[in-house]
Amino acid sequence: MEYSLNIKMNEKLFLRNPEQTDLGKKIILFSIQLIHEKGFEDFTFKKLATAIGTTEAGIYRYFENKHKLLIYITAWYWSWLEYRVITYTENILDPVEKLRKAIKFLATSVEDDIRTSYVNESILHQIIISEGSKAYLTKHVNEDNQDQLFKPYKDLCSVIGNYILECNPDYKYPRSLATTIVEMAHIQNFFMQHLPALTDFGKSKSESNILDFLEDLVFHEIKK
Repeated sequence: MEYSLNIKMNEKLFLRNPEQTDLGKKIILFSIQLIHEKGFEDFTFKKLATAIGTTEAGIYRYFENKHKLLIYITAWYWSWLEYRVITYTENILDPVEKLRKAIKFLATSVEDDIRTSYVNESILHQIIISEGSKAYLTKHVNEDNQDQLFKPYKDLCSVIGNYILECNPDYKYPRSLATTIVEMAHIQNFFMQHLPALTDFGKSKSESNILDFLEDLVFHEIKK
């Protein structure tokens, strides 16, 4: 028996819930493919409509603009990843092992989840690496934050911050370290692939080396 995975999204991200119709699911599916192929700057609703075989007007019934769509798919990914982190660590008693598991989820590629047919998490992970920060590096970030559009990202970082405190209850900077782990996992991967002079992993192109680096950094820091 196959099970589906439903993630509740902030209703301020969309005009019509894309998960409730076939067209809406196609919008999510094809937007992930096109953003991955063309990059967010060259991605347009016109190109998306052509790929789906619908009209731009049809897409605008679901999303106000492409930036809201980007926030939607990145927020979806953070919620999905938080679910995975919690699910795969809930039976681990050793806090160090729990934190190592969480770091591994952040630093390594993911496989497509068959329970979500309209989302390819493997491709979405690549978008998070190259485009994810564009969701909040905007002039209207404060307004978006008031609408709690970044809550899934914050929730994931909160889980990781709590794991850090389980390892060392006296550590003073759990939230800062949690966000550092998330951002560094992605920026080091991006540098490794595109700007190798900015990382030590340009030659190896190995995610396992990034994982080793993050673990070394984190556990040396929290043991001070």
